[in-house]
Amino acid sequence: MNSSPASPVVSVTTLSEPHSFTPAPGAAPAGRMLAAQTRMEFRLALRNGEQVGLTLVIPLLLLFFFNLPLLYSLGSDRRIDFVVPSIIALAIMSAAFTGLAIATGFERKYAVIKRLGATALPRSVLVGGKTLGVLLLEVVQIALICALGFALAWHPHGNPVGAVLLVVLGTAAFGGLGLLVAGTLRAEVTLAAANLIWMVLLFAGGIAIPLDKFGSARQVLQYLPSAALSDGLHQVFEYGHALPVHDLITLLVWAALALPVAARYFKWE
Repeated sequence: MNSSPASPVVSVTTLSEPHSFTPAPGAAPAGRMLAAQTRMEFRLALRNGEQVGLTLVIPLLLLFFFNLPLLYSLGSDRRIDFVVPSIIALAIMSAAFTGLAIATGFERKYAVIKRLGATALPRSVLVGGKTLGVLLLEVVQIALICALGFALAWHPHGNPVGAVLLVVLGTAAFGGLGLLVAGTLRAEVTLAAANLIWMVLLFAGGIAIPLDKFGSARQVLQYLPSAALSDGLHQVFEYGHALPVHDLITLLVWAALALPVAARYFKWE
């Protein structure tokens, strides 16, 4: 008597059964992306020899050079009290505007930014990460400048909270302007434009030349971001003012305008 073979038992998973994916698909939260982008930008800045020279070495050399009595005189025995705030303002402008603009411009040219644009990274997080990365670099920068300043008998005054606010708002304002230039112009044009604007802000913004030397034009020049940053740092460190409200508001307006515009018009390639 023949017996039929037993039929195999087949387990069928229905389509309605839930599936589990690890890791879960989708973009990371904006805060996590911002933190990761900030860390990467900070590490890349430290690896860039030209940028380190521009932002760390040159300000220290200028601080020492301009404090030599035979080469620079402000008609005061306490010239170091004037020089240190000016060098801090110069360092912030160099890092957050010129250095950031040039580095980002060439990242666009070599398609680094284009590859980031293929990810879930929004423009606003890219702009924010680059700006915060520069801010971390400035912490190192300002620490070195202040250390050398103390070695040269610098005696700061005023409330350090005011100085911190000026640095943060100044970095945001210059970072937004730098990314606006880098994100809309070709790399070669960015290189020329960033250096030209840097020179204008240096000499017309009260860093290299006090605004009092410009006469009636001072009423207009005081609203430049470099003028607000330089004057605010002098008000705090040299004259002991707690919060230079006019300068803080000026930098806040520049930052509030520059960062959103840079995020809106930044081109990935």
